[in-house]
Amino acid sequence: MMTTKGIYNKEFLDIKRQSGDRVADEFIKYVFSDNDRKLQLQQWLTGKFSIAHLDEMFPGFDFISQSRELPLWAKPELIQEGNAFFARHAQNIMSLLGLLSLPYCYTAADGAMVLYLSEKIRKNTTKRLYDTAVFVWEVMGPAALSKSGNGFNEILKVRIVHAAIRFYTLQSGKWNEKWGMPINQEDMAGTNLSFSLIVVHGLRKLGITISNREQIAFLHLWKVIGYLTGLDEDLLPENGRMATQLDLVIKNRQFRISDHGRELTNSLIEHILTLNRRKVSNNDILGLMRNLLGNDVADMLNIQAPELPKYKLTLIRTINFFKGFKLRGDSVHLYHQAYAAFKKQSLHIQQ
Repeated sequence: MMTTKGIYNKEFLDIKRQSGDRVADEFIKYVFSDNDRKLQLQQWLTGKFSIAHLDEMFPGFDFISQSRELPLWAKPELIQEGNAFFARHAQNIMSLLGLLSLPYCYTAADGAMVLYLSEKIRKNTTKRLYDTAVFVWEVMGPAALSKSGNGFNEILKVRIVHAAIRFYTLQSGKWNEKWGMPINQEDMAGTNLSFSLIVVHGLRKLGITISNREQIAFLHLWKVIGYLTGLDEDLLPENGRMATQLDLVIKNRQFRISDHGRELTNSLIEHILTLNRRKVSNNDILGLMRNLLGNDVADMLNIQAPELPKYKLTLIRTINFFKGFKLRGDSVHLYHQAYAAFKKQSLHIQQ
């Protein structure tokens, strides 16, 4: 059996960097070759239609008809435990998406170029981040990946949108082949890790106690989501050790200073600071971001802030430690309570 280091080597990831999502890309080429088909797809993406409706519109595409099928290796009990873990820590996890996961992704300069060229993240930051947050809420729901769950719909929409972005980006004339394929397999793997493994690291930095079983469940849940979004199975780590190795290899290959990475981060920071209605200074928010990302990554992104005082970090960790004792109730109730609070806050922001 190959070692982890042997699997995630330069040659392996160089190939993955040139690969998108073949079946979804072929579907988009077929749809976009006809205006009527294109309109049908747009209506499905923006409406409240089921996967069955899409399958009726475009029969013969297995990745659509089979999009509600979990992989054979999926473990329902771990998925359920991963959902429960999210429910208990939803508020912190959603905060970490902005303070850690997204800027972590922006440091991967070549991959971040797709977001920069699309301009949506820069010119309509609030809407783009809201859509990302809603996706996470929906796929993390208590029964999102059950037979009647809504998670499959949301995942398929993202998979198709990614293929459409690849199509348009390659057609734009602005893409440089040295960056690899837009939204390629390596970048998709890095993003999946930033929403799973990196979130676990962030939670621990915030003082939240996470058992090995909880980590396994949460990583497994995101492994299943990665599979359903079109990520190759050999880029879905079997355990935390392999996930950490893959993250480090991608980080060493892709993380560097870039003007567009810094601009994306600046747009994100402006959004986060706009949402700050607590008695927390901007310096403390950015100081926490630096602490979570680490100085090397924060410097690459030009996050300017003094170091967060140790007593404030200790206070955050202490509060989260004691909160942990209160979060052992019904996870379904906790999830719906937290999601309702998010929707209420988002409605206020959009008004």
